[in-house]
Amino acid sequence: MVPLEMGWRHLLFENWPVDPDLLDAHLPAALEPDQFDGSAWLSVIPFTNVDVRPKGLPHRLGVRLPEINVRTYVTRDGVPSVYFFSLDAQGVASVVGARLFQHLPYYYARISLTGADGSVDFSSRRRHPGARPARYEATYGPTGEPFEAPADPLAAFLVERYRFYTESPAGDLRYTDVSHHPWTLYPAEASVETDTLLSADGFDRPEEEPVYFYSPGLDVVASRSKRAAEEV
Repeated sequence: MVPLEMGWRHLLFENWPVDPDLLDAHLPAALEPDQFDGSAWLSVIPFTNVDVRPKGLPHRLGVRLPEINVRTYVTRDGVPSVYFFSLDAQGVASVVGARLFQHLPYYYARISLTGADGSVDFSSRRRHPGARPARYEATYGPTGEPFEAPADPLAAFLVERYRFYTESPAGDLRYTDVSHHPWTLYPAEASVETDTLLSADGFDRPEEEPVYFYSPGLDVVASRSKRAAEEV
């Protein structure tokens, strides 16, 4: 699979501190939960991809792909990274391609994202054959003043990551590198009406209020998927 270019837009970062042992039980043996102030973190992130296309093609040939993912933060060989538990997305062809070529746990869903930087209405209902049902409905948006994520230790921990890991159906650990400018974030507020994504992935939704960040987005280049052994 060739590298991909895309834009990530209208993102909510919904984040909870959790016991590292809870997440360790859900991770491949080669990955360790990354910690901030003694806690691992679990995140739900609704947004939309725009202009998704093979690297080098013009924007007009790209596709839009609304998405929501459940993820945590891991390390391997000292590299801070992301591990995805699930990714729900709108496009059937894109979901199939991501499963085949990026080995990502994508699920087909019907997703609506309306609004813009002032307020975003997001709704997702999983329709993937044979998968556990999962829904998410929320309204979210920025509050306060923008700030650069690297200037805030927790924000930097949660968003300034440039590698993600996955497992192939055969159990091989694989990784993809991403490149983009540092994140510009806002404090955020959100009203989450429905969330069964976490339970579909084997987690209880934490009772405490999450830490919210919002970003209008940035542009991204993702490398091809590689076997982790290629690092050696």
